[in-house]
Amino acid sequence: TVLALYQDIDSAAQTVSNIIAHKIIPTTLEFLDQPTIQVIEDFAKIGLPVHAKAVLLIEQDGTEEAVRRDIAVIEEICKKGNAVSVQTAQTESEAENLREARRTALSALARLKPTTILEDATVPRSEIAEMVKAINTIAEKHQISICTFGHAGDGNLHPTCTTDVRNSQEMKRVEQAFEDIFKKAVELGGTITGEHGVGEMKAPYLELKLGKAGIAAMKAVKQALDPNNIMNPGKIFAKDSRKRVVVTR
Repeated sequence: TVLALYQDIDSAAQTVSNIIAHKIIPTTLEFLDQPTIQVIEDFAKIGLPVHAKAVLLIEQDGTEEAVRRDIAVIEEICKKGNAVSVQTAQTESEAENLREARRTALSALARLKPTTILEDATVPRSEIAEMVKAINTIAEKHQISICTFGHAGDGNLHPTCTTDVRNSQEMKRVEQAFEDIFKKAVELGGTITGEHGVGEMKAPYLELKLGKAGIAAMKAVKQALDPNNIMNPGKIFAKDSRKRVVVTR
């Protein structure tokens, strides 16, 4: 288990691409941005460096020889990629401590406000840095709080907004912000979901990725297989499906 710290998001994102380019597929390749690091450390007190702009958590498994070889290459790639610190766990206890950073991310964020909205906009690995910067700009534009973490190995980012569903004005800004985020992900060659799926929650944004023709084709398949609309009626193609699944405390 390796924890690499960076003072700029671009270097962290480039490191992800460089690791994959060396034909190494880590078991874990996670990304945390600076706001997420700060919130996790405030919550868990596990010694995370809150000054870092980005953190990569990298793990590899396999035979002892293979892991030793891969980790040595990964450490070198991180160092050449402008990591300001590369920490490799020497014991299982140290490894667990490093893993705790990623595991507690959602719990740490959920304590900030009554409502937590976690998304999964996904972009090519080469566009991770650009996407994270865009998310930060969008959050500032709409005056809301968004922290970003996720599975950097496949470009699957989790922009997570802490808000209060009872504040209707803020929730409008949150909706606008996520629409901007999904548009940016598609613009960068990505998609509106890489893990969680679409369903009711993101049905209004599906056309951003598929276009009108794609939606029409899906509706035609639905009509052919379910002419009486008895399978999940009113769900994915409902006229008003702008509902959001939230985690509340």
